[in-house]
Amino acid sequence: MESITKNRQSSGTLRAMIERAYGADRVPTGEGWASELGHGWFNVAYRIRLRDGAEVVLKIAPPPHVEVMTYERGAMSTELATIGLLREHTSVPVPTVDFADRSRELCDADWFFMPYVDADNLGIVVESLSMAERDACMEQVGAANREINSLRGAAFGPLDGPGDPSWRRVFTGMLEDVLHDGERRSVDIGWSYDTVREVVAEHAGSLDEVTEPRLVEWDLWDSNVMVRDGKLVCVIDHERAFYGDPLIEAGFTGIQLAAFGDPTAFMRGYGHGELTGTQQVRRRLYGLYLMLIMVIETVYRGHADTKQYDWARPHLDEAMASLGRTRR
Repeated sequence: MESITKNRQSSGTLRAMIERAYGADRVPTGEGWASELGHGWFNVAYRIRLRDGAEVVLKIAPPPHVEVMTYERGAMSTELATIGLLREHTSVPVPTVDFADRSRELCDADWFFMPYVDADNLGIVVESLSMAERDACMEQVGAANREINSLRGAAFGPLDGPGDPSWRRVFTGMLEDVLHDGERRSVDIGWSYDTVREVVAEHAGSLDEVTEPRLVEWDLWDSNVMVRDGKLVCVIDHERAFYGDPLIEAGFTGIQLAAFGDPTAFMRGYGHGELTGTQQVRRRLYGLYLMLIMVIETVYRGHADTKQYDWARPHLDEAMASLGRTRR
């Protein structure tokens, strides 16, 4: 996907990064040793073949002069911390970090290398799978997501703090950050921003039921899952993790927003039964949060076309309607 947040670098800079990470004897020569992986929406990622034939992936954070949404600041640090937590405390397959550099000496942003995962991106191949194959994969995603959510935090909020014992304060603060981002860039969300705030305040009491901070990925869509021969082999892209309510996870989104797909197989793998009334209210708030981001981020990404905006705007209306607010 095209985005102004993608911090592309010259072949000379890429070679310098490779030398720092792997040594001069592994720096490739000639042409054709680097190709951009274009499926991501935020960081630029390169598939690189080293001189000895080993394949790796280089991820580079956005350039500092490009404004990102508030919740995206420091995203690469979050990803590195999340990978470390999952590798140490779970059996969920995640990448190995070969080398990370935050010095800003070779380029103007953080970057890291990891081994290339020789597998299929589930988000790309899912349409070619039978329903049974797709459900089997999503059951595995659900089980992995539950294991991720088993990790407890000391407080709600970002991995590096500051934390807060109140999920209501943290989540409403997260949503307020998104609204401020939209107002700052005068994004037309189709609603008065204060109307959205009123709707959130009316239902915020449902958040008080959440008292135990759990590690959540939030961005664990099928496009961040690598599969091979019907088996989950790696979960990638961990930059949006935080300590919160597991029900905010992407796999549950289809419960209220049908456009995101039937969540039955995911929930079966996760081991989650039918939602209570209060849980359903929270899920509606989380759907609203997601749709606000999907509308507002189009401006921050500098999208040349309106495809995502045009798709997301009606679903933002749907999220508002699920919380009892419709247009007159």
